[in-house]
Amino acid sequence: MNQVTLLRDALRPHLAWHGARLSFVAALLVALLRVKTVNCSELATAFSGKAQTDSHYKRLQRFFRHYELDYAEIAQAVVALMAIPEPWTLSIDRTEWQFGDCVFNIRMLGVVHEGVAFPLVWCLLDKRGTSNSVERMELFNQFLERFGDREVACLTADREFVGKAWFGYLLDDPLTPFRIRIRENHKLSDGRINLRVSVLFADLPVGQTKVLRHKRRLWGHWVYIAAVRLEDDSLLVVATQSKPKSAISDYAKRWSIETLFGIFKTREFCLESTHLTDAERLSKLLALLSLALCWVFLTGEWLQQLKPITIKKHGRRAKSIFRYGFDHLRNIVLNLAQKIDQFLEVLQFLSCT
Repeated sequence: MNQVTLLRDALRPHLAWHGARLSFVAALLVALLRVKTVNCSELATAFSGKAQTDSHYKRLQRFFRHYELDYAEIAQAVVALMAIPEPWTLSIDRTEWQFGDCVFNIRMLGVVHEGVAFPLVWCLLDKRGTSNSVERMELFNQFLERFGDREVACLTADREFVGKAWFGYLLDDPLTPFRIRIRENHKLSDGRINLRVSVLFADLPVGQTKVLRHKRRLWGHWVYIAAVRLEDDSLLVVATQSKPKSAISDYAKRWSIETLFGIFKTREFCLESTHLTDAERLSKLLALLSLALCWVFLTGEWLQQLKPITIKKHGRRAKSIFRYGFDHLRNIVLNLAQKIDQFLEVLQFLSCT
């Protein structure tokens, strides 16, 4: 039994797909770990078997052109594999890059775990720049349709994800706790006078945090406001409907989705090297990357238990849990003939045994 068959069988409990399609996905995941890029020309060179590279390339094209994926099923697989305890901290953000005349603009929501946001829902915008409130609501409605029964600690978001309609949506029933950064030039009201955020926190020293005692009205909604003065003398200001004392620390978890984008794009899987320009095909690629992310991270967590990562003098790990798992998996798939026993060992994280 070869490695593709073994990996296919490990994925089968999570994805009710036809055997041939599941085998192809298994082969693609192995190839992805070997070449560290989603570029189809490169992936085709790393497929196992007697077929020519051109044949593998055509298989890749057929998959992204014709196969239909159930993205809700992919999201459920991510949740089942990672088993992230509730309540969940969610992070929503957008990433954008350009290839020739094509602009890629992805809006994504993930659940935070160990410094990484694991993708649950995403959408490709057919425009440059920021999303609007309706688009954000549609994305979050998809999350609620799939995971509405899950307990959410809070939703974190940067300054792009603000506005009267969006805040009203989050504050409506069912209420979604949030920690969202706002700009220094936004105006807040105590019911009598309006003042800019920068004025209210003008006396805040660098490194210090301050929570306004009472709620302030922002775009017609009453919210708590917390702020910290950063080292560059700018303000990081967070609006929340509850628990203002933890708002800044909760908001810091938002960075996990930036870590995800770094993994997907430049650092590990080189998403920016894709020549896929069709939104649906790129969405399929994101689904497969989400599965790869889970496998790598679970492997890293297992290694961390066996031999913890060294902590450097600055207090941070010498490498991330993702990198720990990524290097280990790559070493295995690049030397499968000699390391089949280790391959069987890491498969257990996908089969949940």
